[in-house]
Amino acid sequence: MQKLRISIVQYLNTAPLVWGFTNGPLAGKYDLSFTVPSQCAEAMRAGAADIAIIPAIEYQRIPGLVVLPDLAIASQNRVRSLLILSRKPIEQVRSVALDSSSRSTQALTRILAARHWKIDPEFFETEPDVSAMLGRADAAMLIGDPALRISMAIERHSTVDPQGRAICQAAALGITSAEIFHVYDVVGEWRKFSSLPAVMAVWAARPEVVTPEVLADFSASRNFGLTQLAAISLEAARELELPQPALESYLRDNIDFSLGEENRRGLERYFQEAANLGLIAGDKKITWASATTEALSVK
Repeated sequence: MQKLRISIVQYLNTAPLVWGFTNGPLAGKYDLSFTVPSQCAEAMRAGAADIAIIPAIEYQRIPGLVVLPDLAIASQNRVRSLLILSRKPIEQVRSVALDSSSRSTQALTRILAARHWKIDPEFFETEPDVSAMLGRADAAMLIGDPALRISMAIERHSTVDPQGRAICQAAALGITSAEIFHVYDVVGEWRKFSSLPAVMAVWAARPEVVTPEVLADFSASRNFGLTQLAAISLEAARELELPQPALESYLRDNIDFSLGEENRRGLERYFQEAANLGLIAGDKKITWASATTEALSVK
């Protein structure tokens, strides 16, 4: 029997969800491929994957998918791997360079600009090179491991402005300049605006491939991964050349791998705001994959 094709985000924050598939008892059972979030969505759109962890916004844009319950990449208050770096206070920004690897955070940045910061900057998409991005725009939005690396560097050298937001010297970003940069954690800003957590990514599947065994495997892989955070962060520390304790803290304290009631409300609010701004065609109901293989539509 042909293995199900699973498209996986290659960032550290996804590793606990798939550790059972990559390094645990389910290794070899599925056909795994790894890429950036935007390309996971494209794999589902093109029919090149059966199940993928996709940017949350893409669930609204790709028809015919169901969401696996109680599994997500979310954050309650501060995520550290979704950043906006700005040459000036965000309320004064007139242009924003957006990381092309992103879909959900691009939309979230647009929502925050319109609804939270009350600005209407020019947005453009580009490769995630912070120096080049800030050479073309007032602010840069970055995600994933590149953003986490910058966040950890900034944390060692940042101070706090009168509004309680971080500021840092350009040198902390690897930029040769005497400038001061303003640093915004995107989830932290969303929490200030909405009083809800942010859901960045979900497991989405074609309904016909979802069985009780598949649902059980994906939950088991996540549960196994959560027991292996020390090992996951140790392996990542070698690859990313970052301190293992800091990476383990990131996975334990900044990322939420569940999709409970509050996270669902955060996801629904996000979809509502995106629909109101025309970032998605409409706020369709979330169709959850049920344990009986029948799709259960709830709001």
